[in-house]
This record gives sequence, C-alpha cells and structure tokens, in this order.
Amino acid sequence: MGTHLLLTRHGETEWHAKNRYAGTSEVALTPRGLAQAHALATFLDRLPAGERPGTLYCSPQGRARRTAEPTSKALGLPLRTVQGLREVHFGIAEGRTLDELAARHPEVVSAFREDPVAGAFPESEPPVAAAERGAAALRAIASDTAHGGGPVLVVAHNTLIRLTLCALLDIPLRTYRTVFPRLGNTALTEIVIDGTRTGLLRYNQPTGDD
Repeated sequence: MGTHLLLTRHGETEWHAKNRYAGTSEVALTPRGLAQAHALATFLDRLPAGERPGTLYCSPQGRARRTAEPTSKALGLPLRTVQGLREVHFGIAEGRTLDELAARHPEVVSAFREDPVAGAFPESEPPVAAAERGAAALRAIASDTAHGGGPVLVVAHNTLIRLTLCALLDIPLRTYRTVFPRLGNTALTEIVIDGTRTGLLRYNQPTGDD
C-alpha cells in the first residue's frame, strides 16, 4: 500500500510576494501568508477522518514552521522538523529577483534558463545534492513506523519539493521548472512511497481562495 504523503509549500513570504529568491534566508510570512496557513489548517481539519493527516513534518526554516503551526494546533499533531526538508540555497540569487540578477549577470541567468541544474546559480547548493537529500528525507519519513492514521503532511519549499519529485519519479532534474510548474502557497501535492517506488496522485491542489 505504501505511505501517502501530502506535500505543501509554506505560505507567502515578504520576498516571495516580490518574486525574490528566498532559499536558506529567513523571511517572514506576509499577512496573506499567515491567512494561507490558517486556511490550510481549516481545509485539512474538514477532511474525512481517513483522509486527515495523522502526522506532521516540516522544514526547520521559520516560514515552514509558521505555516505548519495552525495545522498542528487544529489537528493536535506534534510538529516534527527535518533538516533535509530545508530549501535550496540559491547562492548569488538570494534576495534578488531574476530580473535584478539578469541586469548584473545576464550570462548567469541565460545559463540558468537553459538548464537550471548545469547552469545553477554560482555559490548555490548543487540541485543534484538538494534532490538527493529531499528524496532521502521523504523516504525516511515514509518508512517511519510512528505515523498516526491517515496520510503524512510535509511542509517544505517550492524548489526543494519539485527537485525531490523529479528524483523520486525518475524525471530528469533539468526539467523540474517545466514539468512541475511553480507550487502555489499551501497547495497540496500527494504522493505514495512504497520502498523505492513512488507514485504521484495529485499536484498543486489549492486549499484556499487563492
């Protein structure tokens, strides 16, 4: 049967609202992001008992924890942080928009758009390494025997989740930005992991009004 995981991206942050890269940087949620976190909790709490998460894991970064807190409270679930779920570090792109980076380093942005893995931003975490740690984290979560009933909720990050999905589903990493379009804040993606096998059941389902 495998373990069902509900993956979600954190709520909107001050940088993401302006399309700035916020990898390992700590950036606060906007009021909209906080509302999204509460909407996620309400959405999950209204699910039938068998579909409601019974375990909750999240990235150690503040925006992920803040997003997970309303669900933790609503469902009475302890919040378990996993280091492997942190976002990718974007090197020289941290805190910048793609247009700002292109104005100073057009060749860097051109290489990234051509192949975001081979042309990853200078000083960034290698996407292959990020995909490997993300896949290892989700497989470890799936194999944990301490889960409650229902699926497992995992609160993490846009790029990390998409790279990890490619690694788990044997999809070329260089295509992660096109095969898996940008994740909506607090949207749900459902996968099932059974050992080394992974299936994708749904992608980017909204949980609120936006």
